[in-house]
Amino acid sequence: MIYHVLIVGILLPQTLAHPGFFTSIGQMTDLIHTEKDLVTSLKDYIKAEEDKLEQIKKWAEKLDRLTSTATKDPEGFVGHPVNAFKLMKRLNTEWSELENLVLKDMSDGFISNLTIQRQYFPNDEDQVGAAKALLRLQDTYNLDTDTISKGNLPDPEHQRANGNLKYFEYIMAKEKDDNKSTSGDQSDQKSTLRKKGIAVDYLPERQKYEMLCRGEGIKMTPRRQKKLFCRYHDGNRNPKFILAPAKQEDEWDKPRIIRFHDIISDAEIEIVKDLAKPRLSRATVHDPETGKLTTAQYRVSKSAWLSGYENPVVSRINMRIQDLTGLDVSTAEELQVANYGVGGQYEPHFDFARKDEPDAFKELGTGNRIATWLFYMSDVSAGGATVFPEVGASVWPKKGTAVFWYNLFASGEGDYSTRHAACPVLVGNKWVSNKWLHERGQEFRRPCTLSELE
Repeated sequence: MIYHVLIVGILLPQTLAHPGFFTSIGQMTDLIHTEKDLVTSLKDYIKAEEDKLEQIKKWAEKLDRLTSTATKDPEGFVGHPVNAFKLMKRLNTEWSELENLVLKDMSDGFISNLTIQRQYFPNDEDQVGAAKALLRLQDTYNLDTDTISKGNLPDPEHQRANGNLKYFEYIMAKEKDDNKSTSGDQSDQKSTLRKKGIAVDYLPERQKYEMLCRGEGIKMTPRRQKKLFCRYHDGNRNPKFILAPAKQEDEWDKPRIIRFHDIISDAEIEIVKDLAKPRLSRATVHDPETGKLTTAQYRVSKSAWLSGYENPVVSRINMRIQDLTGLDVSTAEELQVANYGVGGQYEPHFDFARKDEPDAFKELGTGNRIATWLFYMSDVSAGGATVFPEVGASVWPKKGTAVFWYNLFASGEGDYSTRHAACPVLVGNKWVSNKWLHERGQEFRRPCTLSELE
C-alpha cells in the first residue's frame, strides 16, 4: 500500500499572469531567474540595513565614550565652553538626525522589486498541481513516502537502462493470426506472472500503463525480438537520402513502430524550442461531448504550434518527414511542440478519431490522422517513456531521434493497438514535437509503408 506524502506549504498570491507554470518545465526555469533576482534584491536590502546599523553603532560608541568622561565631572565638563556648545548642538540637532536615520526605511527598493516580480509568481493552482504531480509520481513509480519526501529519487541511469525488470516477458494474445509457437511463449509467460499473483488477461489498463512506465511487465518475446532489425533507409530512392540514408531501428512489430536515429540536429532542436517557448500554453484535448478543446488533468504539458512558412527550419523538418514517409505533409497538422511539467504526462489515448467521433477533425477537412511522427528533442533522466499498454511496448526518449507509426489500417479502420501514453517525467525536462499526417493527399502517393521496411 502506498502512503501519499502530505504536501504542506504556504499558498502563493493569486495571479493571472502566467497560469499553469507546473505544466511546463521549460517555462518554470524562468522562475529560477525571478527568484535569483529577488535574492539579489534581498541581499542589497540586508547590506543597506547593515550599513545603517553600522552608522548607528559608531554613533553610539562615540557617545558612550563621551558621556563616560562627562559624567565623572559634569560641572567641569560643561564648564568648558566648547563642550557646552557641542552638548547643546548634539541634543538639539544630532539626536534628531539619528532619529531620522533609525526611522529610515531601507526596504523600499526590495519591496518595490518584490511587488513587480509578484505578478510572475505561480498561483494556488500551480502549487496544487505540483503537489498532485508528486503524488502521481509516487503512485506510478512505486516510491515510498520516505524516498520522495527526502528527494531521494531513483538513479536515472538505472531507470533509463531498464535494469529493474521484475516480471518475465509476455504479450497479450489479441491477434487472431498468432501462430502456435507464439501462443506457447505467451502461455509460459502468463504462468510466470500468475505465480507472482498477477491476473495477466485482466490487468486494468492503468496498471499496465504504470508497469510499462517503470520498465516492468510486458515485453517483446525473444522469438519476435529476433525479427526486429536496424537498417539504412533512403526514402524510396529519394535523392536527399541516397548518399546519406537515414538510420532506422525497429522498436516494435505489431503495431509497427520505427525509430529514426540522428534525424534532427541539436541546432534545429534549439531553434524549434526558441520559436515555441513564447507561445507555450496549456495543452488541450478534444472534449468528445462538446467537440471543443479543453484542458484535462490527464494531460500535463504545454504546447505550441509552428507553421512551415514562418521559419525555414520548420519547413525543412516538415519536408524531411515527407521524404522519409512518402506521405504528403501539406494536409498534415502544424508541427506541435510540447514541453512537459512537474510529473508531466499524457495518459492512454488514441491519436486517430474513432467511429463515435465522426466530427473530430471535420473542421480541418483532411480526414483522419493516418500516421504519427514524434521527435524526441531532449533526453530525460528518468521516466517520460512513450508506452503502448495494449501491446506492452515502451519507447524511451532519446534526443535527436523520432518514432513513426500508422494509426490506420489500409482499409481506413483505426488500429486500436496504437493506443499510447506519455509516462510522467520523474527527473529531467522532456521536450517533444509531433506531426500528425492525415488521409487527404495520400490517395495517389506511394508511401514508404512499414511493411517495405522489413
